[in-house]
Amino acid sequence: MSQNKLAHSLSSRHILMIALGSAIGTGFFFGAGESIKLAGPAILLSYALGGIMMYIVVRALGEMAVAEPSSGSFSYYAYKYIGNYAGFVSGWNYWFNYIIVSMLELTATSIFMDYWFPNVTHWIVTLIVMIIFTIINLLHVRIFGEFEFWFAGIKVTTVICLVLFGIYIIGFDHNSNQGVSNIGNLWQNGGFFANGLQGFLFSFVIVVFSFGGTELVGITAGEAENPEKTIPMAINGIIVRIILFYIATLGIVMCLYPWNKIDANVSPFVDVFRQIGINKAASLMNLVAISAALSSLNSGIYGTARMVYNLADQQNAPKFMKKTSEKGIPYNAIIFSVICIAITVLLNYLYPKKIFNILLAIATIAAIINWLTILVTHASFKKKAKNTGSYPSLFYPWSSIFAAIFLITVASIMFFMPDMKLAIMIAPGWLLLLSIGYFIKTRIRGNYK
Repeated sequence: MSQNKLAHSLSSRHILMIALGSAIGTGFFFGAGESIKLAGPAILLSYALGGIMMYIVVRALGEMAVAEPSSGSFSYYAYKYIGNYAGFVSGWNYWFNYIIVSMLELTATSIFMDYWFPNVTHWIVTLIVMIIFTIINLLHVRIFGEFEFWFAGIKVTTVICLVLFGIYIIGFDHNSNQGVSNIGNLWQNGGFFANGLQGFLFSFVIVVFSFGGTELVGITAGEAENPEKTIPMAINGIIVRIILFYIATLGIVMCLYPWNKIDANVSPFVDVFRQIGINKAASLMNLVAISAALSSLNSGIYGTARMVYNLADQQNAPKFMKKTSEKGIPYNAIIFSVICIAITVLLNYLYPKKIFNILLAIATIAAIINWLTILVTHASFKKKAKNTGSYPSLFYPWSSIFAAIFLITVASIMFFMPDMKLAIMIAPGWLLLLSIGYFIKTRIRGNYK
């Protein structure tokens, strides 16, 4: 392995399972309860519309990733097709987004652990988990890939079993469901749009957060053995994953138990089985929820480190961040990102009850900025690239216009939600801070591109 080069060690099965599992994290296992509370059964339509938006964004990223595989993903493409400033801002914003998401997953892990160990302090759990997954990422990218392969396998298998088990209980096991499980729960208890237009619109915010991480498949292109084959395969399966993981699964959950009786403060998958008296299934779902959070944390460390590595390659981060081990591991970038993520330990110590919602709001607006950047970069790519590759986006430019309007609408909705308003107010300041950072960087380097 030549110095400062990443290993191309992620196989087809790694990429496919990372793509399968990337959309199943805390937003799915924990955030689903809040989204059901906001929209009622109409949350199924929210996820369908949000899923279409997400597919458009990732398909746009996929077109660029297949044409020019890069570990820096859209930061590299923004740098090349828009300019150095765009590469700087998009790269550091993505890094910031995944740092916040990783903090969120760490916090969620400690919350899920409360189910069995309510007296264990959250910051202790976050510290232990942080140490373990730092070591995993420092060893070899193939080890990271193996962990993600099995984590994703657990999540996907569980979701499929949940759907089949739910169908069995609803249709045949009337002793377990005690008469509360039936498909009529989707339109009873207030109707399909039980909380009206406001609840339906507000739910899009949780939906957008839930899809965070789906774009990770673009990051893996730079370390994939055969990106021209594996990236399209992974992206093409997104619609199926959304139908199975979100729409079918949440539909089953709301059929199993009336949606208005589900506790929004815990994972609905755990709460529903507990409510209908199947405690072993509730414990199993909690274990899977923990594995989902750990998987997202593992991906977060991977994604943030690769983004910093690529920023260093663009001279938008210190040069030492580009150093790699003999096995192609960007160890300085990993350690830097881990130190930032580890701030969660302190935050969980100081604000154990408030930190989750704050991080969720910030992660959501950062993700919206990332996805809008992908769409703008893709538009520039379509105009300037000599070779747009063999995987064109569908219905361009109308599909991208729809996705952009959707994301801007969600950001506007956040301003009217008390728990989310702070993030909207922080976003301009964060972008201004990045702009100042870029100005300082160019002054120091004498580079006025």
